[in-house]
Amino acid sequence: MACTRHKPTLNTIPLRHWLPEFLVLSMIWGSSFVFIRWGSEFFGPVPTAFLRVALGMLVLLPVAQAKGLLPEVRTHWRSTFFMGCINSAIPFALLGYAIYEMTVGLASILNASTPLFGGLLAWLWLKDRPSASRWCGMAIGFLGVAALTLGRNPDAPLNEQASLWGIAISLTTTFFYGLAACYAQRHLRAVSPLATALGSMMGASAFLAIPTWWLWPTETPPLSAWASIAALGILCTAMAYALYFKLNSRIGATKAMTVTYLIPIFASLLGAVLFDERLSWWHVTCGLVILAGTAMASGLWSWPKNQTQA
Repeated sequence: MACTRHKPTLNTIPLRHWLPEFLVLSMIWGSSFVFIRWGSEFFGPVPTAFLRVALGMLVLLPVAQAKGLLPEVRTHWRSTFFMGCINSAIPFALLGYAIYEMTVGLASILNASTPLFGGLLAWLWLKDRPSASRWCGMAIGFLGVAALTLGRNPDAPLNEQASLWGIAISLTTTFFYGLAACYAQRHLRAVSPLATALGSMMGASAFLAIPTWWLWPTETPPLSAWASIAALGILCTAMAYALYFKLNSRIGATKAMTVTYLIPIFASLLGAVLFDERLSWWHVTCGLVILAGTAMASGLWSWPKNQTQA
């Protein structure tokens, strides 16, 4: 009988083999909040979102063609195009508006609450009944969001304020991200990740094309704004998607999703250095509550189960 060599399981892959890529991805997505602010300042939120997805599409198109995935994209174009609308077009545009109503760090903290809406929508739509630990996590996470909203200080300096309008837009963004995650689980599980990414960027580009033409800036943006768009499209979208899907296949979706919890760290550091932003102790405390609740809601952390003696 021939001896077969077993592939290492997800839990046996050494930390050193995936941690560098994990940290790089969190830094890339943390920097995206800075590039969105810079790009939106000159282009506006909607054109910035369009240029981001369109450039990401142009980068991924030859890669998908080389891998022979274009027939798969054509086969599933309806599902991936709709995915692009709810996962990229609408939330990217909304985030461009929200980031002017709060600090970069605070926007990234609220963005990290996406699994809260994902868990709630999975229960309502996919009938994925959460465990008691995950219910508790969702309650803690939403409590942190409520405290962050009610505890805002309008009298604080401008670089520390967060308006109700900005918080509402940010939470709407995370709602769409959670909706997209449930939609992908329901309709796109059989589609390859690269085909999904390319098809969704095509759909997002088509969705935003006319609004972008209508809202295109009257003055020519400077080269620094174009550089921000290039970084958003190439680095934070095309390359980040490819790196995320690579991690997802190596260490599993649950571990790969934990990159969400490091993004606020890098975003807050960049906001402090580039925009002289500060997070108050209240923002930090509420942020930790939101992240802890999100970790429980997504199943990444749960209380230990009682062990029964046989």
